[in-house]
Amino acid sequence: MRPSDTSDRDFPWWLLAVAVLLGTAYVVVLMDDGARQVLSTLRRGIWITVLVTLTGFAAASVVGLGLALMLLSRSLIARQIARFYIEIVRGIPILVLLLYVAFVLAPALVAFWNWIGLPEARTRDFPLLWRAVLALVIAYSSFIAEVFRAGLQSVDPGQIEAAKALGLKRVHIFRHIVFPQAIRTILPPLGNDFVAMVKDSSLVSVVGVMDIAQLGKLTAAGNFRYFETYNVVALIYLTMTILLSLGLRRLERKLGDFQHRS
Repeated sequence: MRPSDTSDRDFPWWLLAVAVLLGTAYVVVLMDDGARQVLSTLRRGIWITVLVTLTGFAAASVVGLGLALMLLSRSLIARQIARFYIEIVRGIPILVLLLYVAFVLAPALVAFWNWIGLPEARTRDFPLLWRAVLALVIAYSSFIAEVFRAGLQSVDPGQIEAAKALGLKRVHIFRHIVFPQAIRTILPPLGNDFVAMVKDSSLVSVVGVMDIAQLGKLTAAGNFRYFETYNVVALIYLTMTILLSLGLRRLERKLGDFQHRS
């Protein structure tokens, strides 16, 4: 029996402990007028965090899948371009990349836009929110590309050869044979990257995006209640990541049961 099988059969005492911890924390927050006001203020930043995470992760997944297909391509040029992109981006800290995209790449893109003769734009017309999303897409696409590559390579090559022998086109082979099998391998690490992006989305606060972290910083600077404010910030992020992790684990189990039945 694999260790994961034993873990799945265990009663989730850890989840019960987390539920008690979070429940107690929220009761304490709601009973304190100052902490309750902080929670009300920070709630306005939740949708920004959700927007940044969902948009950034969806776009990064599309770009990452494209890079993975380039890595597995027959074209030497495509493979080298994808590898160059991945290794360069993975070597730059996300915070540095965020600042670079926000204050170097974004103005350069606006200048290029004007240079090619499109309707004139100004750098300030490129919102900081979307600069931050672009930075997260660039950063996470390099990690997600390796996840997709490993998952696609896990499929038995014999099945691909058999599909080719039957005359199936490459797009049909990918859609009906490769991807449905690869997704089971891809989903767990992809889910980990999703949870990580929820936390890394807090980095957008350094460029002034009004997410949970930025509102927490401004609130603490205004009320000088740093202990209560950052406790509430941590509590919100912990709640989001725990709920997301539980949802992903449930999705993995359903996918595994579906593939087992089929």
